[in-house]
Amino acid sequence: MRTPLVVGVDAGATSTRCLVSAIDGTVLGRGHAAGANQNSSGGRPAEALAGALRMALDGLDPADVALGVIGAAGAAAAGAAEARQAAEEAWHATGLRGALHSVTDLEVAFSAGTSHRQGLLLLAGTGAAAVAFRDGVPFVRCDGYGWLLGDEGSAVWQGREALRAVLCALDGRGPATLLTGPVTAALDVDAQDDPEGHAQALVRVAYRRPPAALGLLAPLVGAAAGAGDEVARGIAAAAAGHLLHALDVVARRAGRPDGSPVVLAGSVLLTAGPVAALVRTGIQERFGAGPAEARDGAAGAAALAVAALTGSPVGAAVHARLTVTR
Repeated sequence: MRTPLVVGVDAGATSTRCLVSAIDGTVLGRGHAAGANQNSSGGRPAEALAGALRMALDGLDPADVALGVIGAAGAAAAGAAEARQAAEEAWHATGLRGALHSVTDLEVAFSAGTSHRQGLLLLAGTGAAAVAFRDGVPFVRCDGYGWLLGDEGSAVWQGREALRAVLCALDGRGPATLLTGPVTAALDVDAQDDPEGHAQALVRVAYRRPPAALGLLAPLVGAAAGAGDEVARGIAAAAAGHLLHALDVVARRAGRPDGSPVVLAGSVLLTAGPVAALVRTGIQERFGAGPAEARDGAAGAAALAVAALTGSPVGAAVHARLTVTR
């Protein structure tokens, strides 16, 4: 009898990543594609999911896949039906017939950072949320409401604040900022001598792009803050403040067990910069220990798939094989 395989997919707003593994945690294939968040990525999520699955399954027999877990940003209760539909469409389009489980990106992120079944997760990438886990499932959460209604401190939030700061500098409502040149260049807008024309050109381009694209401006905030720009420093400090406040709220509401991990996930918190530094310092001060890191959401989804297939929590050795960074 051939060894059953599992599939783990992390379908984020900016990118989609897929991992195929054996149940002992041996990684056999990886794939990637564009973002697959129905709320902010643009395009068709099912196409991105199918593309990542096909790449990861190259050279493998889809018939050997016994179970898959697809974690998707925007797949909480409000978007669960749409996320499930996209996942099933992609699953069948790539010839997979094993069982399919759909979860949120929060669950795969927590699973990627630890083999423990309880603890806290703070995620800040394209979106942002803080979650307390109990028995491996979300128990209490804050934010994660999407670019329009929440995600405070996320890359998109920072990008939006950076663009707002530039517009305020151009029309006189705010101080001059080092962000103006980099933001203008990042949006492929030609700088203009007329401030009003410059502002209108930025607005026109920004509204023509999917909301998730604003997240690409977030690294500019860190760079400008590092260069001493007070406006950028204020944005970075506010972002860290929002994230730590959300973490405080879930820790207070859920009651964090002693010794349980705090897991960081998302590009904002896993890439060096002022927001990540402030958040890490805040966690150390609050909990007396540094955080764990969720570097590969697809590996977290695969760990969930192994647990679902075997009927028992994933052991530390299997988790380590799945999540080892290349």
